[in-house]
Amino acid sequence: MRAIWKGAVSFGLVSIGVRLYSATEEKDIRFHQVHREDGGRIRYKRTCSVCGEEVTYDDIAKGYDIGGGEMVILTDEDFADLPLTSSRAIDVLEFVPAEQVDPILYNKAYFLEPEGAATKPYVLLRDALIDSERVAIVKVALRQREQLATLRVREGVLLLNTMLWPDEIRTPDFGFLDEDLKVRPPELAMASSLIDSMTGEFEPDVFTDDYRAALQEVIDAKVEGREVVQPEEVEEAPAAAVDLMAALKASVERAKAARGERPARGGGGGEPTPISSARSAQKAAEKKAAKAPAKKTTAKKTAEKKAAEPAKKTAAKKTAAKKAEPAKKTAARKAAPRKSA
Repeated sequence: MRAIWKGAVSFGLVSIGVRLYSATEEKDIRFHQVHREDGGRIRYKRTCSVCGEEVTYDDIAKGYDIGGGEMVILTDEDFADLPLTSSRAIDVLEFVPAEQVDPILYNKAYFLEPEGAATKPYVLLRDALIDSERVAIVKVALRQREQLATLRVREGVLLLNTMLWPDEIRTPDFGFLDEDLKVRPPELAMASSLIDSMTGEFEPDVFTDDYRAALQEVIDAKVEGREVVQPEEVEEAPAAAVDLMAALKASVERAKAARGERPARGGGGGEPTPISSARSAQKAAEKKAAKAPAKKTTAKKTAEKKAAEPAKKTAAKKTAAKKAEPAKKTAARKAAPRKSA
């Protein structure tokens, strides 16, 4: 690592010489803007909007727009004359409990390394911070700007966290804050149960930047001249419209299942959840759709059967009458008087 600043921590009458290093680095994959046709880098020229000439860095100054097209120009000499008493010092102002510092104030982090013979007072301040369970509130001037910061210990090293000034934090102004929204106790209890089921120890190494890894795979494939195999995305079924309580219950079940715990069951297999309700509704719809044609066919057959019954009865009567005619004729013959010879 390369030191970006040198100075001293002013701790009462004790001065501790230190070097400042960036404690973090961004891992984003950076790209250059290039010409699509030939890959040539795109260059930007610094030109003046008044005369149109190209301007070098030596001729560039800082300007403050005061409106109406007027500009106040500040030079390096103007900044050098500003009263930055802590230009090369980290002035300790007070010591406070770490939990009293709102994390939204934190900006950037820097490691402090003792310089020369400052190792012993450095270690003394470090151990005193650990023993007191406090963080130091300090002021420091970095890049010609005075900043508020905290000084705390991380892995045996003093860590400087620059902070935003209180007036740089925006005040949230949202309409729902004025609404009188009531949360029912059962909903709050279920939400607390969900939090308990998802509670664990924070291990940052477990989490990875999947997007950056996928992008790097695309770049590597381009370099090696091979095709990138994209994993198939599983489409999630549209969520059924459920109430908040049911959604919380389903979330608790899912969290427990992810931990390998069996969902609680009682009576007839537990209360229905949005997931089970949606599946049951889908199965019922499929069952109903399957039964509908069968019902129509049955109804059609019944109607045809009813329509055919009178015809069958008529045909049966005709058949019976037809069968009865020979018997009638035979009976008539027997009943008729015989002619004498």
